[in-house]
Amino acid sequence: MCAETGTTPSKDNKETDLAIDDGAVKEWKKYSTYSIAVDPDQGDKATEIKMFSFARPHMRAFHCSWWSFFIAFLIWFAIAPLLKEIGHTLNLSKQELWTSNIVSVAGTIFMRFLLGPLCDKLGAKALFSLVLISASIPTACLGFVNSASGLYVLRLFIGIAGGSFVTCQYWSSMMFTKDIVGTVNGITAGWGNLGGGVTHLVVGSALFPLFKNVFFDGDAEMAWRTVCVVPAAVATITGVVVYFISEDCPKGNYNELTKHGSRPEVSATASFRSGAINMNSWLLFIQYGCCFGVELTMYNAAALYFADEFGLSTEKAALVASIFGWLNICARGLGGYFSDRANAKMGMRGRLLIQTLLLAVEGALVLVFGRTKSLAGSIIIMTTFSLLVQAANGSTFGIVPYVDPSNTGSVSGIVGAGGNFGAVCFGLGFRSLSYEKAFTLMGALIMGSSLLSGVMSIKGHRGLFCGTDDNPPGATLIVPEKDIEGTSEDINSE
Repeated sequence: MCAETGTTPSKDNKETDLAIDDGAVKEWKKYSTYSIAVDPDQGDKATEIKMFSFARPHMRAFHCSWWSFFIAFLIWFAIAPLLKEIGHTLNLSKQELWTSNIVSVAGTIFMRFLLGPLCDKLGAKALFSLVLISASIPTACLGFVNSASGLYVLRLFIGIAGGSFVTCQYWSSMMFTKDIVGTVNGITAGWGNLGGGVTHLVVGSALFPLFKNVFFDGDAEMAWRTVCVVPAAVATITGVVVYFISEDCPKGNYNELTKHGSRPEVSATASFRSGAINMNSWLLFIQYGCCFGVELTMYNAAALYFADEFGLSTEKAALVASIFGWLNICARGLGGYFSDRANAKMGMRGRLLIQTLLLAVEGALVLVFGRTKSLAGSIIIMTTFSLLVQAANGSTFGIVPYVDPSNTGSVSGIVGAGGNFGAVCFGLGFRSLSYEKAFTLMGALIMGSSLLSGVMSIKGHRGLFCGTDDNPPGATLIVPEKDIEGTSEDINSE
């Protein structure tokens, strides 16, 4: 790569580092050396992952990104495993419970559109902290809910947490080069999404019984009204700590870079406009709705489904439902890894091929799941299609950084919002249809979305069926930088 080895310790890090000296005119940056191999042609982004390192800035941001997103999921879906108890106390119908599920993901659509261009302007770190602290407040207020409308409003504001997906993916995209970004984005988002499964296990199967049986002597109502204070407190603490221990990008925080003239002012409006007029953003919006939208729907639906269809208790249904989220430990990262490997051999055509196959098989397995009548069979099929759902999530964000490199935040926001839009659409299906018909509709739409890969045309890259790559497979993607007026030009050459 483009990095040279040195032994000068970097700021805030005493281990042996890699010194960067490309002969260019020196610009202000917080760190002159790094503890990881970097590529100066891509803004000092890391060319490798040191999983067990917590050194600033690259690996510190990596770990802060996935952990913060994990906590965001913890509070976003903390109510989901409690819905059966909430519905019993407040005498809510199935339709009312599903309306609350829909509201919880619908509110996030706006946040993802908003946070994308704001990341391009302000950086991810401060926005991540703001989202976590803001969403923790309504999470802690669950105990004040006494009606269906109150539950809707509460879950709408808790949905702010879901917008943190954009900050998660933007942050890791700013820290790592394009040849490994699929793997990195897959790992950070996958480990973050793991919070959805952990929520069912921790809140539904551990904290709820603890509060009910130990703290409130069997009073289930008092248990569900108070248990969410725990994840809310953890989210607040995380938001504060992350803000003070990390940076926005390898060279420092955006406000520092702007202050020293090393980074121009960025227009959030211009950034969003550029991302929105790109057709590929919207094709990926639909495809992400058919993978991450499915995941969100299952986080809301799985516990209710296994309780209704197989008569499981709240605790047991939550335990089974948690399996879906736990697979994020590896599945999403593998999707990104396979996308990166296919790109190294076949260029963008390889990424699109992986995307198509994952979505097509995922949709077929959802169709099978909806028709499986045994508990054991349902768990096996759910586990299998969960792997494909999360791998497709990872492969999608292996493509995203190529769509419009200088406006990655806005493209990430648009595509990320597609996941929530898909969850809203699927949620409406589950609200109105039987489980079998809802899963049939879901599976058919997923399989249809896989065909959209064939019409994607990303500038400088070969499509699935036609076109050519400007650079050979595996070549470095040079990211355009914005000038002061907000236009983009390539400032580096191969």
